[in-house]
Amino acid sequence: MAHYRSIRDLDWPLMLITLSLCALGILQIYSATHDTVWKDAWWKQMLFVSVGLLLLWFVSSIDYHTLLGQVPLFYGVSVVLLLTVLLVGTKVFGSRRWIPLFAGFHFQVSEFVKLVIILLVARYLTELKSDHLETRDFLKIGGLVALPMALVIKQPDLGTALSYLPIVAVGIFLVGLSWRQVLLIGFLALVLPVTAYQFVLQDYQKARLVSFLNPELDPRGSGYQVIQSQIAVGSGGMWGLGVTRGTQTQLRFLPVPHTDFIFATFGEEHGFVGVVVALGLYFLLLMQIVQNAQAAPDRAGMFICMGVAGLLLFHLLVNVGMVVGRMPITGIPLPLMSAGGSSTLSVFLMLGLVNNVRLRRFVN
Repeated sequence: MAHYRSIRDLDWPLMLITLSLCALGILQIYSATHDTVWKDAWWKQMLFVSVGLLLLWFVSSIDYHTLLGQVPLFYGVSVVLLLTVLLVGTKVFGSRRWIPLFAGFHFQVSEFVKLVIILLVARYLTELKSDHLETRDFLKIGGLVALPMALVIKQPDLGTALSYLPIVAVGIFLVGLSWRQVLLIGFLALVLPVTAYQFVLQDYQKARLVSFLNPELDPRGSGYQVIQSQIAVGSGGMWGLGVTRGTQTQLRFLPVPHTDFIFATFGEEHGFVGVVVALGLYFLLLMQIVQNAQAAPDRAGMFICMGVAGLLLFHLLVNVGMVVGRMPITGIPLPLMSAGGSSTLSVFLMLGLVNNVRLRRFVN
């Protein structure tokens, strides 16, 4: 088995695309923070990328079947850690999402739970006793994912909680649904959003939904971020204003320009051409992951790769849609470009799972 774990057998096109996106992100983080209190964010991001590469190789070297066998343990630890966050986690901007570690670094448990959900869905769907998804199986896997979702919503972090859904959605779509299950999903899609709006969402989350539809109603409050983000993207023009020259970014009109709204600052300083290049790299990244899913040696490997692809696509659509005013503001980072240790490391771990499947594609 050793020759299947050689560095030369990694998916190097995937690695090159990944590092290219990380480089664009680090450049933009530097540009957005070089004269702010976050001026050390760019070198911290370089550190996270370096550690992420080590974690990618480590995860790639462990047979993913071994990881699937430990899913009950991973799931139990995840639930305990999410409960720990609610009890002793650090509260920032009204949300309790992080466990403090050392030297100012924090651990966001909900980001790493995504990996557990990917493995959970892959194991559960692989072990189905029938060739299609029964209603009881549908409800069981929904319940398993609903528990960590509820704990993350309690933090509150609605965006991260919603990111667990595309992993399950991709899995059950690949297995296949009966018309009864389609009707059940349609019913839940109508009832759950209304129920969540009435009884789950905080007042600021409701305000974000309203401002998304018409940000001009509160231009200095809930609609401020959307308006400033659209101005930043629009001012970029064809070629952009140049690195460290964006007006909305450098004059601090755009809040947290190096995290959730990094794509708005990137669009302002690199223009339409830069945006097309970045989106093109994301497209190639997703297609490379799908190609690994097609070459997977078994159903479990296919479910893992497609779960990663579905999650990254969800992040990309929501974040880009958010900065151009086509999606509500949910606090979902842009994979590999937004500053943040937990988000960056979790994405590298996911890509490690993809490479894990690739390295064993010729194993019977």
